[in-house]
Amino acid sequence: MDSLSLLWTAPLLAAGLYWFICILGSAEQKGKHATAISGGSISAEKVQDKYKQYWSFFLRPKEIETAEKVPDFVDTFYNLVTDIYEWGWGQSFHFSPSIPGKSHAEATRLHEQMAADLIQARPGQRIIDVGCGVGGPMRAIAAHSGANVVGITINEYQVQRARFHNKKAQLDSLCEVVCGNFLHMPFPDDSFDGAYSIEATCHAPKLDEVYAQVFRVLKPGALYVSYEWVTTDKFRGSEAEHVETIEGIERGDALPGLRSYADIAESARRVGFEVVEERDLALPPSHPWWTRLKMGRIAYWRNHLLISVLSAIGIAPKGTLDVHQMLFQTADHLTRGGDTGIFSPMHMILCRKPIST
Repeated sequence: MDSLSLLWTAPLLAAGLYWFICILGSAEQKGKHATAISGGSISAEKVQDKYKQYWSFFLRPKEIETAEKVPDFVDTFYNLVTDIYEWGWGQSFHFSPSIPGKSHAEATRLHEQMAADLIQARPGQRIIDVGCGVGGPMRAIAAHSGANVVGITINEYQVQRARFHNKKAQLDSLCEVVCGNFLHMPFPDDSFDGAYSIEATCHAPKLDEVYAQVFRVLKPGALYVSYEWVTTDKFRGSEAEHVETIEGIERGDALPGLRSYADIAESARRVGFEVVEERDLALPPSHPWWTRLKMGRIAYWRNHLLISVLSAIGIAPKGTLDVHQMLFQTADHLTRGGDTGIFSPMHMILCRKPIST
């Protein structure tokens, strides 16, 4: 190769590598760069130990079925995955049906706006986001409805990230974030005009307990909508492949145990709610929600390569590569759950707190 060709080739290779890793490889919502991936509130030198601790929960399954153990279990999980989620997925830690002609970001926003419309959120109201993550849905719903949204998350690092994004989006006047356990909400009775949870209450060991808290803080007559992770009527506990898929989802997403779709309305009624509507938003005519996971396989290997390099040179904490590998394996289980129809992350239930209770 002559010197002139080499002169042109080197910059092209450098530009191609930059595009491959930094542009194509980052999330649609540019909230986090690969070089800034951390262990959340966990110090860098303890990330690998915390990852091992997370997996140890599954060696003692009875412990993750108790309310006392779940907060630490879920908090550890979100310290480990929050930055990776933001970098590789975006600021909304949930799924949405694919919409032909719409980007993933647009489909996500419409899925969130539907929740706001279902609870009839409007300016002047105070709405609670139960399990808000870094606040992607909160910002979409506040911008769409004009309501004041208060989010609660168990993870202090997510509180910091949500407040950062709220201010950057100039929505901090409408969006407030509180660190707390949604099984013991730090809010007075009858203090919210509406509530929603998007793929969050699956972390509760008993659905009745979180629904009871939502019921308590809602004003009489207020609406609550939840998008629930469930096994569907196609799930068969006697089929080993079904069980393996569901257990893989539970292990990779910090779930005490997935619930059946048939249990959701019963839980709502037991705590006093009236069930207004219930349906699986993943069913036809909706398009597959897991399409994005399938399309992301090339991006995964690209991102995994980058994290491998960053870990090797000491920029990404030791253990980050293990967490990323866990999430990829979980994506396979989620995809199989979608393909077989045995799992849905968007079983929607709309409830009302009776005016007279």
